Amino acid sequence: MSGRTTTPTLPPGAEPPVRHPDAPAPGETIGAHYEYCFGCGGGVPHGLHVEVRAGEGVSVTAEFRVKEAHQGAPGLAHGGVLATALDETLGSLGWLLRVIAVTGRLETDYVRPVPVGTVLHLAAEVRAVHGRKIYATATGRIGGPEGPVAVQAEAVFIEVKVDHFIENGRAAEIQAALADPDQVKVARAFEVNP
Repeated sequence: MSGRTTTPTLPPGAEPPVRHPDAPAPGETIGAHYEYCFGCGGGVPHGLHVEVRAGEGVSVTAEFRVKEAHQGAPGLAHGGVLATALDETLGSLGWLLRVIAVTGRLETDYVRPVPVGTVLHLAAEVRAVHGRKIYATATGRIGGPEGPVAVQAEAVFIEVKVDHFIENGRAAEIQAALADPDQVKVARAFEVNP
């Protein structure tokens, strides 16, 4: 029993998503957008280190290994950590649309416990786009990509401009990111949800 509510109704005028022609190819690793991102960055020792790959259409897949530092109850993943793994995976969908977007709403259902040491197999896809809103869904499965569902989510992301991060982020980190001579890294640092 999941306790899952019905899938939210899309607003009138919502359109099917369109994969951008410059999006990463199916199977291509999307990679971390920022070294100190808790979800995907390598510079956070206890971070999630979620590894995302582009899928077909406007979808992605990812993997997240639950470590001891991710516990809530003894031996089990913390629910907030699982929601973060879903959010990180969903946030990567912007790479396929080639938009900068932030999480506006994330509704998570916890279906079964996820033990420490488990690899959570995540999949996310965009359902529709309406103006600046991006409607998406994600699942996390244990035991393999076709295994039983452990967590699932419905989300709404909101397209923003890079100014959103510059105006709201901490000045020292913003300036350090902008000063990086690698302009690809600069662009990537500001292209996902905060």
